[in-house]
Amino acid sequence: MTTTVPFPSPSAPVDAALFRQVFRRHAAGVAVVTADAGRGPAGVTVTSLASLSAEPPLLSFGISATASTWPHLRDADTAVVHLLGAAHAELARTFATSGIDRFAAPTRWRQLATGEPLLDGAAAWLRISLQHRLPAGGSHLVVGRIEQVGLAETSRPLLYHDGSYHVL
Repeated sequence: MTTTVPFPSPSAPVDAALFRQVFRRHAAGVAVVTADAGRGPAGVTVTSLASLSAEPPLLSFGISATASTWPHLRDADTAVVHLLGAAHAELARTFATSGIDRFAAPTRWRQLATGEPLLDGAAAWLRISLQHRLPAGGSHLVVGRIEQVGLAETSRPLLYHDGSYHVL
């Protein structure tokens, strides 16, 4: 059974709670973005990752302007996007939690030769140069050019749907 919610009038804004409720029904892949802008490693879980272009290779993701990782991504030249697999629900929760040291044990990571934090065991990772940071409401749309990639063994994906993590 489908419940229909009437559209607001063109002059009325869409209610933020309804907006969130609608998007909770949209399953999304889960990624963690890490960077180091010279103040130590920082990272955040994102579900807004999208491929933009194959030529040149570009991706995008959104991040809240109030996220603790935003100043790091604002100031960094590069970052690493980690695509998470079925075994990484706890890692996704860690990087989605505010006010903790996300890089403390049990998180396993190392620095790439280029300085970015690389999480161990991701299904795939993409080192990106940060090309654009566009204000978008209370968030920023970040566009990155893919400079280097790493692939692990094939694994089942980790998905985020209706407020929790799921595995296919």
